[in-house]
Amino acid sequence: MLTQQQEQLIEATAPVVAEHLDTITQRFYPLMFARYPGVASLFNAAHQQSGAQQRALAGAVLAYVQLRQNPARAREVLGIVVEKHVSLGIQPDQYPIVGECLMAAIGEVLGDALTPEIADAWGSLYDELAGLLIELEERRYRDFARQPGGWRGLRRFRIAATRQESAVIRSFVLEPEDGGPVAEHQPGQYIGVRLTVEGEPVYRHYSLSDIPNGRSYRISIKREAEGRVSRHFHDVLAVGDGVELLPPAGELVLAEGDEPLLLASGGVGQTPMLPLAKQALSQGRQVVYLHAALDAEHHAFRDDIAALERQHPNRLTSVSVHERGSTADHIGRIDRELLARYLPVGSPRCYFVGPQGFMSAINQALAELGVDEGRRHFEHFGPSHPLVAA
Repeated sequence: MLTQQQEQLIEATAPVVAEHLDTITQRFYPLMFARYPGVASLFNAAHQQSGAQQRALAGAVLAYVQLRQNPARAREVLGIVVEKHVSLGIQPDQYPIVGECLMAAIGEVLGDALTPEIADAWGSLYDELAGLLIELEERRYRDFARQPGGWRGLRRFRIAATRQESAVIRSFVLEPEDGGPVAEHQPGQYIGVRLTVEGEPVYRHYSLSDIPNGRSYRISIKREAEGRVSRHFHDVLAVGDGVELLPPAGELVLAEGDEPLLLASGGVGQTPMLPLAKQALSQGRQVVYLHAALDAEHHAFRDDIAALERQHPNRLTSVSVHERGSTADHIGRIDRELLARYLPVGSPRCYFVGPQGFMSAINQALAELGVDEGRRHFEHFGPSHPLVAA
């Protein structure tokens, strides 16, 4: 617990730290990777290069400074961080590494302005934040391990089947090598994957693209031209090859209730939408399913959606949107006019996932159409950052 003097120092210096936080986080990651090369595999190099990881860290630190006097709200806001950490298997002994390097980065950027007293106050603040995250993550690890088919740490799976869903998206069905059951996940969640690429361990998150079945998990991966891991999945791995999985995680799950749903996706953002649609339809809810793709060749899961339409003809409305070609319901992009045409009446809940610009446009359009913020749900593929950033 921080002393009164430390609380005062944090309050007095928070604006200065916030002003330089981008520079601090940009310095932090290279410093940490230089001192502790082993942790680099936990981070996606593309997110480092784009600055997304640095912005996410800065946002989390600022959010905690602003919300720490409201513990319940702080825990809620940190939920996204906890989910990401769980899917990476982050452990308590890794937090001192981050704390050491973060304080070193602050010292390098602020120089003489960082007195020993101020450094001690911010170090204590970090320890408080780390302690809270460790507590929340331990609870998630423990609860998942206790489920039927659950586990703790890494578990070996093998690729049992693959299916090409579009020109660039392929599904991989993963079954445990030990032959045991697998714990249920919530539709909309993702899972942490650890594999070895060119002799180096790497970690990634992939959405679980089907509903739970107790036997296997399915992930559906877009082959990115510059994606080191996605290219490895598409070009190297085959049926029978093994990967390691961490517990499913993520907060993009179906809210309880019977409201109608609007599910909107762009490209590979469809992967969490499909299981959400299946779950909602099984509950008897009305679903409008909007999906945007480049063209018919790049439109994944068309057969799956067609099958759902046959099973639920009066409750599922599926709308395809292609940027080019002539085989979709609409040619162009999902915009405010299209959303207004298909938005369910009443108080619908809206879920949307896709590229940053896509989500920003959807979010703004839904706000203009009167959908409350609490009924707009989205998730980033990678580090989280505000939708207004685009």
